[in-house]
Amino acid sequence: MPKLTHIDKHGKAKMVDVTAKEITNREAVAKGRVFMQPATFEAVLANGIQKGDVLAVARIAGIMAAKKAGDLIPLCHPLNITAVDISFEPLPEKNCIDITATAKVSGRTGVEMEALTAVSVAALAIYDMCKAVDKGMTISDIRLVKKTGGKSGIYKNRR
Repeated sequence: MPKLTHIDKHGKAKMVDVTAKEITNREAVAKGRVFMQPATFEAVLANGIQKGDVLAVARIAGIMAAKKAGDLIPLCHPLNITAVDISFEPLPEKNCIDITATAKVSGRTGVEMEALTAVSVAALAIYDMCKAVDKGMTISDIRLVKKTGGKSGIYKNRR
């Protein structure tokens, strides 16, 4: 089991000191999905939800969330993110929208939490935009897919 860096010698939570770490280019990719009723799915794709363009709002929400990860997650370092991209892939056979968030930074710590936060909030924005017509939507499969940079190098999720 790897040593947990967010725990001090007394077992108390702490913010990791990254002062001495090398600045490298880092990237993280996270994914998630939102399942919905077929009529809701069709309405999202046809821009027929009364609140407005669901995917445009979700994209902006995801980008904003990535920039706020350090404010939302107690031990997460605030980062000067250099890029965030949010994309959507509608899957008609499953009545779901796949969400992919890619975050980049040149820094001393990774952007995994920013990418995961972006996907989570983009999914929540889709739910918020559509909840009047489909309260039974399900948000699932939020996960880190890939990360690069830093001492640990490349990570690829096999799931």
